[in-house]
Amino acid sequence: MNELICTHPFQNDMRVATLQLNRPKVLNAITTELLGQVITELERLESLPEVRVIIITGDERAFAAGADIQKMVDAGAIDQLNDSRMKLWRRFSLISKPIIAAVNGFALGAGHELAMACDITIAGHKAKFGQPEINIGTVPGAGGTARLTKAAGKSKSMLMALTGEMIDAQTAYDWGIVAKVVPATTLLQETFELAKKIADKSPVASRLVKDSVNKSQDMGLWDALEYERRNFYLTFASHDQKEGMNAFLEKRSPEYKGN
Repeated sequence: MNELICTHPFQNDMRVATLQLNRPKVLNAITTELLGQVITELERLESLPEVRVIIITGDERAFAAGADIQKMVDAGAIDQLNDSRMKLWRRFSLISKPIIAAVNGFALGAGHELAMACDITIAGHKAKFGQPEINIGTVPGAGGTARLTKAAGKSKSMLMALTGEMIDAQTAYDWGIVAKVVPATTLLQETFELAKKIADKSPVASRLVKDSVNKSQDMGLWDALEYERRNFYLTFASHDQKEGMNAFLEKRSPEYKGN
């Protein structure tokens, strides 16, 4: 059985690609091997100019219910040090195309960290989010405190990581962890429509938006403003900027080529 399935939800339109985690017997628990498959596929899609937006999802029971504990229980500190996960997460961060997480069911531990590593998270109304590592005597190790604190703030991050308790989709929305909550039954369709809307925009501008937002997380305000301004200037070297502004003036729909 393939643990990762890649599809294109819109027939005859390759601009949107979907990666589905497919380990249903263990609620899509993430192993180093599965994470490696995700990264390899992301990098393949990154290289395809026709692909503009990527969706990562699971199934109705779980986006991903954490790491595979069975594969970790007997590991030592050096085993963890030598594990390739952190290199894989770094490669994930280098993907320049927008990535949307579509979350139904459980997004716990590494699953929640995977969703937070994406650029936008859309949640079905029954989704549950959490960092339960403390319940098994350890702590988050791939963003469950770092990314969560940036999204939700210190107090809420402490609450989730120190109690290990789950929060529901509406709470995750209220705390700034997810961008939108939709009915579970329409999650994929609404995510597809959002991805298609983004795919209609300039790929050059989309990449520079992602770059500016991500860089701003690690900068002071004025440094972030200067970086943003440089990306704004850069768009004026693109065909897409000329096409977009001319289309606006001519009252027609732009045809972006990604250059």
